[in-house]
Amino acid sequence: MLHDDRVSVLPLVFTSGWASGINAYAVVLLLGIFGATGVTDEVPASLQRTDVLIVAAVLFLCEAVADKIPYVDSLWDTVHTVIRPVSGAVVGALLAGQSGSLSDIAAGAVGGSTALASHFVKAGTRMAVNTSPEPFTNIALSTAEDLGVGGIVTFAMFNPQAAAVIAGVLLLIGLALLFYLWSRIRRFRRRRAQRREEKRLAHASPTRPPG
Repeated sequence: MLHDDRVSVLPLVFTSGWASGINAYAVVLLLGIFGATGVTDEVPASLQRTDVLIVAAVLFLCEAVADKIPYVDSLWDTVHTVIRPVSGAVVGALLAGQSGSLSDIAAGAVGGSTALASHFVKAGTRMAVNTSPEPFTNIALSTAEDLGVGGIVTFAMFNPQAAAVIAGVLLLIGLALLFYLWSRIRRFRRRRAQRREEKRLAHASPTRPPG
């Protein structure tokens, strides 16, 4: 790494956990590239493997598209409620195992819990945004998230402590925003439940014969 190896890997674990909750595939892809190109020596070889990088790149592209389509993004978030926290925990444990300055279990707990928190912020914000029919907010928000994850993970390679502080502040702001938008999130859930009920009734109602 570009900083003193005696410094705990905890800031990088926290930052990667926060970023994993937003876009886990981007985190794996970036860390793998940084490790493979020699930017850092704290990325384990398992994340630098060519097959891992290819899979992460393909899934990142899939998320880049799905994340910008209203309602599809919320469906994608629902599917990733488990994937993102697990990814944050695994990446954190791998980083700790490579560094040796923090136990794998502790790093996994930090990375996983941070990823879960940021995932809820992301998913909840999208639910609130989807109460509006226009797609432009989704595109802008998704692009900002991708750029933010890329920028902060890259910054963490050079100054992990400062990057962790930024990630922590963004997480707190996101949680506060989520609380503020809770009424819109409940409206989104009501609309989705109403649509499911309408579809159920449409399928359940008998078709009248012609004439």
